[in-house]
Amino acid sequence: MRPEEKNTTERNTSTDSAEKRAAGIAASLVVESGMVVGLGTGSTVAYTIRELGRRVREEGLEILGVVTSYQSEMLAIEAGIPLTTLAQHSEPDLAIDGADQIDSNLYAIKGGGAAHTREKIVSVSAKRFLVVADESKTSVQLDKAVPVEVLPFAKELVIKKIRDLGGKPELRLALKKDGPVITDNGNFVLDSSFGVVKDPEGLALQLSAIPGVVEHGIFSNVDELYIGKKDGSVKIVRK
Repeated sequence: MRPEEKNTTERNTSTDSAEKRAAGIAASLVVESGMVVGLGTGSTVAYTIRELGRRVREEGLEILGVVTSYQSEMLAIEAGIPLTTLAQHSEPDLAIDGADQIDSNLYAIKGGGAAHTREKIVSVSAKRFLVVADESKTSVQLDKAVPVEVLPFAKELVIKKIRDLGGKPELRLALKKDGPVITDNGNFVLDSSFGVVKDPEGLALQLSAIPGVVEHGIFSNVDELYIGKKDGSVKIVRK
């Protein structure tokens, strides 16, 4: 992996927001006219979407966006980014998204926003997948809980199978409604802790093999990582 340093003039009064803003805006500069771009979900990639919208309005940037959630769809429409679908453009030029945690080998855990199924479909479809994050999201090894989207009908079976793998699954509950979180696809999410994930690809295969699992939050297809730093610079790591 080859790290680079890149400066950005965009700053924010909040250090955390400044890091996210730096990474998000730096990633937007990769986008060129004529591209179809996968638009991820989350607080960091939101800066990317807003900056792309500004470039569309003020610089005449001509792109099409493929959204990964209702959140990114609403944000892209608000920003003025024309949208398309994978049915119309099955291989986006680039996908940009955030991460809940990413390790030194660019394995990532995603799904804090319960959008990881569509995020994975779009990122795997794209020719190139770029992740934006602040320094707090980086780690030598993955150890955060892995979100697993499951069919409601299969919840109990999947819970048992995850426990058999040594995991501790918890049904994600909603904050502003009674009951569980419902994904954009109409499913439940099991946040499953495995401690330190020493073999991300192996665990990914085991989770995918469980009947009723729609998709898990382990991503092994990241090509580039843009890390926003406290001083407003951006570290770029490539495979």
